[in-house]
Amino acid sequence: MRQEVEKKIRDSQYSQVTARRYECSRCHRTMRVYPKGVGRQQISHRLSGIAIMLYVLGLSYGATEIVMEALGFFIGKTSVYRAVQAAAEKVPGMKQKKLLENHKTKAVGADLTSVCCFGEWLTLGICVDAVSGISLSIDNLSGEDAEHLKQWLEPILNTVNADVLVTDDADAFKIVADEIGLAQQVCKSHVVRNTEKLVEDLSALVKDGKDTSLEAIGITPDEALDDLSILNTLIHSRKPDEQPKLEQLYDRYAQARKPPKGKFTVAYRMRNLFLDRWNLWPRLSFYRTWQDDYGDQIIDGTNNVCERFIGWAIKERYRTMRGYKRVQSALNVSRLISFAVNQKSRGLILADLIA
Repeated sequence: MRQEVEKKIRDSQYSQVTARRYECSRCHRTMRVYPKGVGRQQISHRLSGIAIMLYVLGLSYGATEIVMEALGFFIGKTSVYRAVQAAAEKVPGMKQKKLLENHKTKAVGADLTSVCCFGEWLTLGICVDAVSGISLSIDNLSGEDAEHLKQWLEPILNTVNADVLVTDDADAFKIVADEIGLAQQVCKSHVVRNTEKLVEDLSALVKDGKDTSLEAIGITPDEALDDLSILNTLIHSRKPDEQPKLEQLYDRYAQARKPPKGKFTVAYRMRNLFLDRWNLWPRLSFYRTWQDDYGDQIIDGTNNVCERFIGWAIKERYRTMRGYKRVQSALNVSRLISFAVNQKSRGLILADLIA
């Protein structure tokens, strides 16, 4: 040790601490060693932690400055911003190999959302453990097509040895699951809501009677309404052995042809609806038969875990803002809040991250 020096700090208990300077016996370079909870900055880790906690709870940088000053701890909003960004950059993500170094899961949920960043819309992708309910990764994506989604998802899915990909009904996710060779569970909530809306709209058009395309294929309005009612029943039961019934519904409308010009006819729209649900059925009812090693059903058929994390980690904070100024800030804040949500289930401590 070469010498001891006094360092003034901003803290709730101490106004200064003693730092020690050490000199290397070989190269004669010196270094400072600070007490625990103190770094090169004048603000202690304790005050930084309080500021970060307030920000994560929903206060803005300016509001955090006001609260801290009311508590008797002066820390400017710029310092709050720096503390939040510095802590967030330490959040270990999937590709940093720290957070999930030994984490394995059978099912991974994935979804996309958008935030405005300096006047442009930024696409964020979020991955979650669909079994335990923790977030795995939040990343900035340069595109929403299958190629970009595959580049983003494949390393994550391989790292955790996933068997199932849980997503919404987007075609790009289906292509990714097929190309990677994973089973897929399409969110039942999305499909049920969309099907109910389509059944309602088509039923209204059939009752209106202005479209005569059903008569051309030998289907009466009453038969069409009955078929739509059957589909509405099937979409709520979602039993794997009901797929042949959907095939039968499609066969009744298979002769409907796409009109050369103008809007699609009722018959052609019903043909496409029955065909889509028939093809989608294995992905929609997969959760009914997929079990863990103990014979328990381990996913519920929805992508609600992803939806919750999008709300908690991204949208709740974003709603109070006029948009992000930096792409990295959007990622940092989302990852930091996601990390805080994960704490309860993973035993992580925010203070350790700050330190």
